Amino acid sequence: MLTLEGVGKTYANGVHALDAVNLSVGPGEIVAIVGGSGCGKSTLLRAISGLDTPSQGRVLLDGEKVTKPHEKIGIIFQEPRLLPWLTVAGNVGFGLEDRPKAERDARVAEALTRVGLSEKANMWPRELSGGQAQRVAIARALVPRPEVLLLDEPFSALDAFTRVDLQDHLLGLWADTRPILILVTHDVDEAVVLADRIMVMRPRPGRIFDEIAADLPRPRERQSSAFDRVRRHVMAALDRSLKPVAPSDANEAAAFWW
Repeated sequence: MLTLEGVGKTYANGVHALDAVNLSVGPGEIVAIVGGSGCGKSTLLRAISGLDTPSQGRVLLDGEKVTKPHEKIGIIFQEPRLLPWLTVAGNVGFGLEDRPKAERDARVAEALTRVGLSEKANMWPRELSGGQAQRVAIARALVPRPEVLLLDEPFSALDAFTRVDLQDHLLGLWADTRPILILVTHDVDEAVVLADRIMVMRPRPGRIFDEIAADLPRPRERQSSAFDRVRRHVMAALDRSLKPVAPSDANEAAAFWW
């Protein structure tokens, strides 16, 4: 269980980036975080990862306070950040150095098969396309079998076709061990495709404005009326989150439905 209790962040320059964020995420759940620019999405992800320390509140993983990067928490960034001196297989297996070689090789081979890159195992990162490099990054993050995987706009730099393809690959790998996934994205369709719950954030300071259930069966049909209904709900909440409103209006937003 991942729990955020009153998490806030004020930087040394006085910027109040986050305010009293409360969130509980159960095993195997996928949560997407959406919101306008500057609403603290990436700051929140850094606090969960242990890369940044909250000014207020705390982050707990299975009851243990997270105060620094944690072996049970993985993260994927917008850029693949592959190690150029390692092959594709070497990059995927980088987090398995403490495992026996036979186990490491088997897990790397399986992950590369799942992301469709078995034939690229001995290639160098510079020889890959952007989509292929991000598939390697996804495999690398999931191979150590983290309890929590954080994704910070992982597909935003890719074309639409590649993005859809990688969403499917991500869900395929996630299904093996079903870690908690926390996804930051600007793409509402992506949030609806992937997430069980979608958290809409309000800026200045960043806080949760609305929570929307995406209780649709997988695989999700992007052209279905149910998909469109959830998408319109998220879009409406985003629109409302960016308007100046009284605190009581934020409570009304939680009950808003198309």
